[in-house]
Amino acid sequence: MISPPSPAGPAAPTLADGFAEIERTAETAVDDLARMIAVDTSFPPGAGYGAFAELMESAVATPGLECRRVDVPEALWRVDGGPAHGARTNLIARRRSGKPALGLYFHVDTVPASPGWTTDPLRLTREGDRLTGLGAADMKGTIAAVLLALRAADKTGLALGYDPMLLLCTDEEGGLYPGIRYLAEQGLLEGHILNFNGTATPRIWAGSFGLFTLLVRVHGRTVHASEAARLGAGANAIEAALPILNALAALKPEIATRSSALPAPPGATGPLAAQLDISAAHGGQCGGQIPSQFEILICRRYAPEEDFLSARREIEDTIRKAASHTTFEIDLTGHLMPTSDPTGPHWPRWQEALSAGFGYAPDEFAKWGAASCSDFGWVQATGMQEILLSGLGRPDSRIHAPGEFTTLTDIVALAKSVLAYLSAEFRPDLSPEATAIR
Repeated sequence: MISPPSPAGPAAPTLADGFAEIERTAETAVDDLARMIAVDTSFPPGAGYGAFAELMESAVATPGLECRRVDVPEALWRVDGGPAHGARTNLIARRRSGKPALGLYFHVDTVPASPGWTTDPLRLTREGDRLTGLGAADMKGTIAAVLLALRAADKTGLALGYDPMLLLCTDEEGGLYPGIRYLAEQGLLEGHILNFNGTATPRIWAGSFGLFTLLVRVHGRTVHASEAARLGAGANAIEAALPILNALAALKPEIATRSSALPAPPGATGPLAAQLDISAAHGGQCGGQIPSQFEILICRRYAPEEDFLSARREIEDTIRKAASHTTFEIDLTGHLMPTSDPTGPHWPRWQEALSAGFGYAPDEFAKWGAASCSDFGWVQATGMQEILLSGLGRPDSRIHAPGEFTTLTDIVALAKSVLAYLSAEFRPDLSPEATAIR
């Protein structure tokens, strides 16, 4: 007797099912982003990293990721009197199933909220599709997108080709020892990495400039304002700093003439160039007191063709020459190395994933760098050259400015791109790992 055929089992979940789940649950990303923005992780000082790690440990519980906190030792990042304080707590949240690891990198710090915000920068404001808040685009919105993708994979049971490894890192916004540098130097990175400190555009990353910051403290004497004339030049720290400020202002246009061969973004009017800025200045307390200290924060963006030590020495020599009779000291308070060309064998598949999420056509992709900086030069120094890039930045996103925003549309598109790249079914012919197994 021939037995009747058994009924077919349920069809295996597909990437289309994952995309549908992302669209169905998109509002959860708004809730996640609101909770993240409410935690102040601004650098300086970067005092909220522990609280943010706690929030993220709760957020990754649903997709079942195991968590590990890694603090950067204080001796590596502390500068006496410098801008940073509080533990530099990084969080690694990962799944281990024996598949190749995909690092998903985020810097959790934001810049401080500048004057000019018309809404509370630490409270998400929504107007239709637009989501406004400090760090919405750079880069807490990208965390919300990845959480949306991972929960969709978990809910649908979609087979993944990579084990996700979230890297939630500190001090990208100008710190002396970024968290991703420490993780790389400790051998805690695996596989290859997708860096979300980029744009929501069809971009192939060509690399980026380096950046360092110097804190100059000029000293005078605190006395009653009526005593200033008797004490003479040098008592007033602000006035003593004027020759330094003037010398730096004179050096600025000279530095700006130094261009780079790094390809400029589409629409740029000229080549990418080095940059010197006086980013902050602080001193004095009231009109009846002569200030005894004046601080100047200098930011120098340097091209990959430039040498860091030479660029630093040029500024320090300029300061010493301008203020030969003034008491001052100079400290390095932040440094990001240039990132060299990070393309590699995984980039073609990532381009296809971006097209799947955002709808880009193949001929829309262009390769370009930027004078903006990344902490991945430090990662490359440890031997990991290839870095994928994406993000939520757009020309009108107001990143680092009042009213910074992203859109739910872009968060959903990025979530789909990430899910496509993680998915085992998506373009296995472009996966170096799948090709190697065959």
